[in-house]
Order: sequence, then structure tokens, then C-alpha cells
Amino acid sequence: LANDGTAIYWNPAGLAGQESSVMGYFTGIMPMAAYKNDLMGIDASAESKIHTAPGLFANFAMDKWAFGIGIYIPAGLGVEWCAEDFYGLTVGENELMSQIGVISISPAVAYQLTKKLSLGVSVNIYYAMFDMKQPVTPFVQYQFSESSTGTGVGFTIGAKYDFSEAFSAGVSFRTSTKVSMSGDATNELFPNIPNMPPTMMPGPETSAFSRDVSWPMWIAGGVAYKPSSCWTITLDGQYSQWSELDKLTAVYDDTYWNAVMTAEGEDEFGLKWEDAVQIRVGAEYMASKSIAVRLGYYYDPAPAPDETLNVLFPSSTNHVATAGFGYFGEKLSIEAGLEYLFGAERAIDHPAVEGLLPAYTDIHQMDVFAFSIGVGWKL
Repeated sequence: LANDGTAIYWNPAGLAGQESSVMGYFTGIMPMAAYKNDLMGIDASAESKIHTAPGLFANFAMDKWAFGIGIYIPAGLGVEWCAEDFYGLTVGENELMSQIGVISISPAVAYQLTKKLSLGVSVNIYYAMFDMKQPVTPFVQYQFSESSTGTGVGFTIGAKYDFSEAFSAGVSFRTSTKVSMSGDATNELFPNIPNMPPTMMPGPETSAFSRDVSWPMWIAGGVAYKPSSCWTITLDGQYSQWSELDKLTAVYDDTYWNAVMTAEGEDEFGLKWEDAVQIRVGAEYMASKSIAVRLGYYYDPAPAPDETLNVLFPSSTNHVATAGFGYFGEKLSIEAGLEYLFGAERAIDHPAVEGLLPAYTDIHQMDVFAFSIGVGWKL
């Protein structure tokens, strides 16, 4: 189903055949994460924050052609914990947080090849941001932090086929995109190394670094069916190649940093994420010519395996309920939506290490609530 400017993201072929319009929206995202560790006596809840994700889409019809542009946030991830819940009062003023954000600028074009078949393509220009802060263990009085940004370019290719006025289908393919990140990292321990062997001498507190991150390829397909003039029912699936995020490796400009971080294995984030298929279903009921009521559900499996799951990169299998409302006037449209991700609890058992640690379990859980409101105008 592609009937507004957001087709630029989902399936750019859907721009063809639409009326020219512009729409803007605001989304607020509220993650609610919790973590327990029975060995360390940790029972922590993440700080409540609203992460904003606005967007703007415009599409212009010219006979069989359609042109559009979207500026939006396709995805993000972030969590902030009270560091004292994990490390006790010895942590001082240190922080424990991560925040990942991506902004996409996507010009698009679509062409109605026949009355039934449309094709489209969008260029996705990404600007990515990543910030992370955590105590340096076991020296928790010192802080490690990094901040980086980067850019990358990819494409979305789509096709849409209208079998009849009541039934349509679409497919889309989004290319994998390598985003080259660069920024600065700080480790307060390095200039204050206490009583270390001569081979581990103090070094600079800050170094520039670079890291390549792959935004995964996905393939999606779906159908929309209108059993009556009032009802529309949709079903679609999306395969995401998260396995491209196997590990993230940083290269530090400073030779001291590069040697120490590589020797300690701290230059890599081992993610080992796995491919996943998301399934979505939705329904819209037109209560009148101008009022739409919507309900939906989607299943979103966690890409992160147990062995790499950690509190800074939450990953849970989600069962998601959605609801929406729309008002459509002659020119003006107003739409609103609610979304709640019911995150499955993940209990990870760790075997005992003889002479060092007893067996223990840590538990990760995260729900997410999101709300959106948008305004559109037909040109």
C-alpha cells in the first residue's frame, strides 16, 4: 500500500499515480529498558527519555512520471543507564549510555510503465551519528567515551502492480550501504595508568579514529486488498541481512591507542548479528469519506544472539501493536499513530568458571512506546 510520500522509503514505485502533495510529521520514541544480574546484585532500569524523529516528504506528479524527496530518520537506537546501578558509588560522575541515529535524504523518481505496473528508485544519502560513554573497567573511576559521524549512499528499487482496483502487490530492494564513521575517542585512564609494568606506559587521553559500519540490505514484498469501499487489509514481509553487522572495527590515529586497544581486543565490537524476517499486517476502516481508523501488528525478531547482547546495544524480539487515525479534507490531511513494542524478556545463563565465578543469569528486557502526528497538503 503506497498512497502518500512515505512510499519513498517503503517502495518508491508507489509514487506513480499519486496526486502531488507534501507532508511532515513528528515521532516521539520512548524506550523502557531493564537489566538484572543475580551475581552482581544489579537491578537497573534505564532512564526515561523521548527521542525525536521528525520527517518531511514531498511528491510531484507529472503525467506518468512522479518525483519526490524525503528527509527522515529511518532508524535509531539509544539507551541511558544510571552508572551507579552497575558499578556502585565508586563510579563517580561517569556515564553509561549509547545513542545511534541516522538521517536520510532521499530523492526519488517513479514511472507508470502501464496502467497496472509502476517502477521507482530512490537514492538514500545517509548521515549517521554515534555516541557512547561507559566506565573503564576495572578502573571505574575513569570514563571512556567516543563520538563519531559519517556518511554513505545507497539505493531503493521498487515495483508495484495493480491487479485490479481491489488488489495490488509490491516489492522493494534496498542496497547495503557502507557508512564511513570518524570521530574522537577519550580514555581517562591512559594518562593516569597506575603501577603498570614498563610495557604499559601512560599515553594520550584522546585519539581520532575511524570505523566502517554497514547498513544492511533488505528485500520486502507485500499485498493490499480492499474487500469493500470501506476496508483495506495489508500484509507484508521484510528480510533484513543483519549478518553484515558481524563486527565493527575501529582504527585509531594515535599509535599508542592503536597498539593498546588492539592488544586488549577493545578495538572491536563483536556483534555477530543474524538475518531476520519481519512480518506485518494492518487494516484500515473508512468510517466516513474523511475519517480513517487503523489497527496493525508486526513481529520483529531480535538480530543479536545471546553471546553478544549487552546493555549498550539492546536487542529483543518484539510483538508490536499499532493504532492510527486519519482525517482527510479536500486539501488538508491530519494523521496520528501509536505504537507499542512488547519486548520479550531475554534470560541468558552463564556457566560457572571453576575457581573464578559461579554460574549466574542476567536478564535483558525492553519495551518501546512511540507516538506520531503528521500533517499533509495536496498541491
